[in-house]
Amino acid sequence: MVAFLIGNKGRAGLLHAVLPALFFVCTGVLPAAEDLEAKSRRAKSLLESGRFEEAIPICKELVAALPGNPGLVLNLGLAEHMAGHEKEAITAFEAVLKTQPKALPALVSLGAARLSLKQPGLAVSPLQRALAVDPNNQDARGMLAASLNATGQLDASAREYRKLTELSPYDPRAWHGLGITYQAIASDAFERLRKANPQSGFVASLLADTRVQKHQYRSAFYFFSEALKQLPAVHGIHPAMAEVYRKTGHPDWAATEDAREQAMLPAVCPAHPGECQFLAGHDLEALELPKNITPEALYWRAKAANELSLQSLVRLGQLPPSPELHQVRAEIARDQNQPLEAIKEWRAALALAPGNPGLQRELAISCFLANDYRTAVTEIEKSLLLEPRAADLNFALGDSWLHLEDPEKAVPYLRTALVADPKMLAADASLGLSLSRLGKFAEAVPHLEKARELDEDGSLNYQLGRAWQAAGNAAAAKTAMARYEEIQKLNQKQKEEAALETRIIPPQ
Repeated sequence: MVAFLIGNKGRAGLLHAVLPALFFVCTGVLPAAEDLEAKSRRAKSLLESGRFEEAIPICKELVAALPGNPGLVLNLGLAEHMAGHEKEAITAFEAVLKTQPKALPALVSLGAARLSLKQPGLAVSPLQRALAVDPNNQDARGMLAASLNATGQLDASAREYRKLTELSPYDPRAWHGLGITYQAIASDAFERLRKANPQSGFVASLLADTRVQKHQYRSAFYFFSEALKQLPAVHGIHPAMAEVYRKTGHPDWAATEDAREQAMLPAVCPAHPGECQFLAGHDLEALELPKNITPEALYWRAKAANELSLQSLVRLGQLPPSPELHQVRAEIARDQNQPLEAIKEWRAALALAPGNPGLQRELAISCFLANDYRTAVTEIEKSLLLEPRAADLNFALGDSWLHLEDPEKAVPYLRTALVADPKMLAADASLGLSLSRLGKFAEAVPHLEKARELDEDGSLNYQLGRAWQAAGNAAAAKTAMARYEEIQKLNQKQKEEAALETRIIPPQ
């Protein structure tokens, strides 16, 4: 995601940035031969007009005519990069850097080519070298931040994004990248906490925070209650519980929780530095982990990262409309289970960046998740033109046709999805159901059997039982139907227990 935002400035932007440096070789270094001069001007014109494929053979002719000229090799590499021939471009850029190790256009373009090939680890070094040459190069810094993010170097990525927001405070890509990176830091801290002790009060408190964001107040109340049982002396949980009470119409209960927070003793800062820094509003300091990493330190790191992410995204929201702004809003709507709002935001983003394949893909998947299957078919087909073998797109299109009661159209897409990703159990489930509806029960059974672990409500076992019955295996059908009834009873029991657990009750 972050890499897309940096790349969204486009190869045209990168071309514009490096063109002045590239074509010096075409204006006085070439021999006086008129044909070479004409070819040089033609190559420059083609590159400037975006006709990169046409420029490549001319650039190759110039390189052959003047071997060893780094400027001409750079022109060729740029033409290949812009045309999407990344491996060939990398060869050209590396050849330039052997003789001119500080050539800024080659360093930046090499980093961009590595990112295009989804090789962020290999992009880091040339982009760092580019910034050593020109610390104010925003393209290089943005791509470096994205590369560091993709390779899990989240703190380093955040530092680069912060520098980028200082260099370009009105660039939405920089604020969006910073916000998303802080979200990744928070998620990483949470996962480390969860793996260490999934029943921890710290984990419960963070889970409750996510439930509040999704307006799931009964669930949030349950997790805050669990956190308070284990962490009665930790600041911030009582006010969070008070907010749940206010959102659910209990201001008097909220006042009790606020009073409890006020009555708490101040945190002992030498023993709890993360808590003190966070409560004082020093979020960057709270983000730092001590040498002795404790669950408490990870908890405050997650809290601080979430707050910093919110600040960055609020800053983004204050900027003029942009694709990135609508993208953030769409992701927030998706996380809050508001698919129709997400679709609206993806469409608004596409209106500002028409034809953007990443935005088109998100719109297609959002239509599918919103159960708008007719629209999903139209939008997914657009994305499949660029990614005909993408497992998730083929699954979404096949499953959409299944929901539209056209299993015959669903089958080929679901088969393609399983060829691309044989472990996609959801595609097995949909393919099994499609084949069953077509009366191909023997073909359906293995797919339904494979997908049984996804069966949360018993429906797959029910369909499997019917398929076995139609295939003439009464014993297997009976077993599947028995499992269906067992799941139904278990789900009913869990619903009754959950209803009791998540009742919002007065402070105890």
